[in-house]
Amino acid sequence: MSRLAQLWKVRDLRNRIIIVALLLVATRILAHIPIPGIELTNLRSLLNSNQLLGLFDIFSGGGLSNFSIIMLGVGPYITATIIIQLLTIIVPKLAELQKEGGEAGRAKLNQYMRVLTVPLTAIQAYGTIVLLSRSGGLSVVADFTAFQWFVSLLSITTGTMILLWLGEMISEFKIGNGVSLIIFAGIVARIPAVVQQGYVSLSDASGISPTNLVTLLSYLILGLIVISGVVMITEAQRNIPVSYAKRVRGNKMYGGVNTHLPLRVNQAGVIPIIFAISILLFPGLIANFFSGAKTELVANIATAINNFFQNQTYNSIMYFVLVVAFTYFYTAIVFNPDEISDNIQKQGGFIPGLRPGSQTADFLYKVLNRITLVGALFLGLIAVLPNIVQIFTHTQALTLGGTGLLIVVSVVIEIMKQVQAQMVMRDYEDF
Repeated sequence: MSRLAQLWKVRDLRNRIIIVALLLVATRILAHIPIPGIELTNLRSLLNSNQLLGLFDIFSGGGLSNFSIIMLGVGPYITATIIIQLLTIIVPKLAELQKEGGEAGRAKLNQYMRVLTVPLTAIQAYGTIVLLSRSGGLSVVADFTAFQWFVSLLSITTGTMILLWLGEMISEFKIGNGVSLIIFAGIVARIPAVVQQGYVSLSDASGISPTNLVTLLSYLILGLIVISGVVMITEAQRNIPVSYAKRVRGNKMYGGVNTHLPLRVNQAGVIPIIFAISILLFPGLIANFFSGAKTELVANIATAINNFFQNQTYNSIMYFVLVVAFTYFYTAIVFNPDEISDNIQKQGGFIPGLRPGSQTADFLYKVLNRITLVGALFLGLIAVLPNIVQIFTHTQALTLGGTGLLIVVSVVIEIMKQVQAQMVMRDYEDF
């Protein structure tokens, strides 16, 4: 508490926190500006019955359940970021910008991401509206005219770009990452409604029965355990010792220090979950297009595919497998042991007991594969956690959103670290 009081006394930090809070309030206002032509009651029923669409609603900060102008949230920007990162492996010029371009190179890549976000938003908006119009047997979306399609796609694209602009403004104040904070605010804003739904489902005219009370307490205890596990895995890392030989240049001596190379257990964050959601939604979207085909064989195959992907058991198994696979895939992209080994060797460093070069790279590959297995299984378990909770509680109201918890805990830890760093910097300045 004394640290919080000290933080509030620093005028600069206090003003930054207030401005960031106001910007987050602006994002919540945008989430309640709807687009006409949608039956919101049927839409929310569909989101509650479909786990993947519900996860999309989480990433949009509740914008999808309100069918607002930010119904896609920052999802298109995240997709654009992933595409550009993959292209840096294939396109030499992009790889050069990333490695040697410095601040100007990173700014150029960010510009490419923003430009790519525009067409991706329009495409995803069209696909999402079509998916909603043909899902669940409910009348969710009215038949749009050409003008309504134009206005809706333009509004959604504009809303996403405004949201992205607000996220960049938030990042400039160095109180957490803007995109992460927007998703965080959307998840936190949903907590009162989730608590109310849970209370209503477990209570009757006489209140909460003893059996339901035990269920509620078990749910709360499980929530605390999951939060502790998320914190532990998010912060867990394997420190590889690295030593640097002494080097003499002129009259000065460099090196001769021992440090470590941190390998995080969860290198990929929530990116594999986003990948897996996109892959699982794509076959269902294609099947919905062909479910009304005139050819009976095509219509039957499309219906069978759609029913298969709506089966919660098969869906959960595929979801888990895809998250584990994409965790390894994305970790291989963001962390290259060969490149790390070369950088250590160029700086005159070595891992004790290993020769610089290929032997060091092989060791890093071995360690990375082992700790990534733990991170991948953890992410997969977090992804299917709502289904596991539903099996034991037999209720959809008490859905422990593992993905939401992962995002919230990660953002809170990031905010704490950034604020702590700024407080330490000011302590040194005062000293």
